[in-house]
Amino acid sequence: MSSRSFSATTRVNTHYALQAFAQAAGGIFILVFLLKAGVSVPLALLFQAGVVAARFVLRPAILPLAKRWGVRPLLIAGTLLTAIDYPLLALVDGPGLYLVLVCGVSSVGYLLYWLSFHAYFAALGEAADRGGQIGLREAIVALVGVVAPLLGALGLTTLGSTPTFWAVGLVQAIAIVPLSGAPNVPVSPFVPKAATPAWTGLGLMVGDGLFAATYHYVWLIALFVALGESYSAYGGAAALAAVAGAAGGLVLGRHIDRGHGRRSAILAYSAAVIVVILRAASLDLPWLAVLANAAGSLLVTIVTPVLMTPVYNLAKASPCVFRFHMATEGAWDVGCFIGCVAAAALAAAGLPLSVPLLLALIPAGLLALQLARYYGRGPV
Repeated sequence: MSSRSFSATTRVNTHYALQAFAQAAGGIFILVFLLKAGVSVPLALLFQAGVVAARFVLRPAILPLAKRWGVRPLLIAGTLLTAIDYPLLALVDGPGLYLVLVCGVSSVGYLLYWLSFHAYFAALGEAADRGGQIGLREAIVALVGVVAPLLGALGLTTLGSTPTFWAVGLVQAIAIVPLSGAPNVPVSPFVPKAATPAWTGLGLMVGDGLFAATYHYVWLIALFVALGESYSAYGGAAALAAVAGAAGGLVLGRHIDRGHGRRSAILAYSAAVIVVILRAASLDLPWLAVLANAAGSLLVTIVTPVLMTPVYNLAKASPCVFRFHMATEGAWDVGCFIGCVAAAALAAAGLPLSVPLLLALIPAGLLALQLARYYGRGPV
């Protein structure tokens, strides 16, 4: 890797560490805070579905901005707009105007942020080191996650939502500082007409969106309920999970770079099936739910390098990295929307949350098949 690429990647990882701190101190509390504010479980899941639906609809409007200014300014704008979410969230006291406002601001902020971040990371990184780069990034996130949830829970229980979410928003805003010296990534005004979409990338991201809806968003709510709707217990479970996940991504990411992607994919999603079943079985046993949450954190550091290595490498090999991620992020939104709406319907029907959690088994199997096919071209 060139020194320029290394410096840029270091800046992006530093930025991501600050963003991850804000996510772990405030972001993981968003849905459970809505429950405390009087929003029902089905409506909280529909709130998340609304965020991704609005992102999907608004995404085409971002391309003209990217062609004019490049990716880095959009990443900075997304970081700052996401910071506004947290002070607005503190104003929510049930279904109403503020809930709709938070949904709208979140959709635009996360649209700008994640689209720009993935395109930026794909453009700056090197294909030969991609697994290790992603593993390092996820290990940083896991380490940050040891302290941040505890601070978030402490703030919500002792200071209240307003000062806590304002502080989290400030950390999120500070995350733009490492980007100040990073290079911009231009977006070409035109791409070759012969360019075709990477169906592998689209299929992977639809599956991951569906997996995230059930495995991540439903689980955040289910864990909070299983722990008696206690911020302290919930934050402590998140911190313990971060300890479990701190080393996993580094090990498997390098394993992928050495040419063992197919084996890593099979192991990762076999583990995902086990964790999904464990989570579904743990909802009446708080101690088991805490262990299942820790296992899930380790799983994220294993699954993410396996999944995102082909996505980032396909993006870098495409005619336009930014347009590639516009398509794949849209595919992720479709999967997540379907999963959140299905989970909300099941919850509204009175079924236990273990049922929508088990829906994650379907995309886990599909993702394992897609990744085994992609990595099958090399050694297992």
